[in-house]
Amino acid sequence: MKKRPTINDIAQQAGVSKRTVSRVINGATNVNAKTRENIQQIIREQGFSPDKKARGLAVRRSYLLGIIYDNPGTFYIDQVQEGVLQVITEKGYELIVHPCSYQDAGFVDNCTGFVHRSNVDGVIVLPPVSESAALADAFNRHSVNYVRMASVALDEPYRMVISDDRHAVADLARYLVAQGHKDIAVISGPNAYSSTTERLEGFCQALHKQGIPLPDNRIIEGDNTYESGIACGRALLTQDPILDTIFANNDDMAIGVIRAAHDLKINIPQSLSVVGFDDNLMAARMLPSLTTIRRPVRDMAAIAAQKLIAQIENLPADNIATQPVKAQLIVRESTRKKSDFS
Repeated sequence: MKKRPTINDIAQQAGVSKRTVSRVINGATNVNAKTRENIQQIIREQGFSPDKKARGLAVRRSYLLGIIYDNPGTFYIDQVQEGVLQVITEKGYELIVHPCSYQDAGFVDNCTGFVHRSNVDGVIVLPPVSESAALADAFNRHSVNYVRMASVALDEPYRMVISDDRHAVADLARYLVAQGHKDIAVISGPNAYSSTTERLEGFCQALHKQGIPLPDNRIIEGDNTYESGIACGRALLTQDPILDTIFANNDDMAIGVIRAAHDLKINIPQSLSVVGFDDNLMAARMLPSLTTIRRPVRDMAAIAAQKLIAQIENLPADNIATQPVKAQLIVRESTRKKSDFS
């Protein structure tokens, strides 16, 4: 059996030190371009694969990254992982996911404990956990590399990936008014979340600019679950006068609204238009398919991974996206122009 080549073999054949080979393996920029190309060619020819443990020890890294989340839904976390993995795999990093309970009093200690136990080089924090100033403060105290995904700027740009929820829901409001909808209701998310504020304020302000009022009784707080969508949808749909549109803070609640409408024998979209936010797995598959706002979650996660690796490897992050990531209105069967059914 052919002996597996070592870093000593690569260094000897290239006529350089082990330290130089290690720098090339770890992507350091302080190696002459010709020398780097020669070492990389020898590595390919010899089929050399560096031992990750030894590699990590050489640069004091574990080559492990973490994702911290609080039950965002299977489809969402899958999208995040896909976006992160497309960036980190080629750089030799691996991924660990850590669920936590954002509402628990000890969740900050839970998250910092995860970082120390798993020895990750850094973490990507998903909403709503990413909105915690206490967690960010703890990470800073413990010198933890982190990037937060959120709907508002909560930190320095190199630590943030932002989705522009406010402008997306403004586009939605303009679309609904253009379709002839005037009696509109909103099922918001939990008031403590920044994403709820961004979406509710952005939507209400855009309606106001178009002369469409949104009375207090047409706004109801949900908890972003399917069951909450059913309960809130039923509460709105039994009001008098009957409304013509419901915008829910996420797709799970919007799907709950559709179920409530079905139970009340209200036809969608003939008598009621329903809109969600996220474009989750079920949005395009249900009947009627759901009009919603699609956040490019994979792209956001990939940007977060790039920013996190830049922190870990002390690389410049100026060329990594700093502007909010745009969301897109996806029109499907759950909304129609009112005149089509007049």
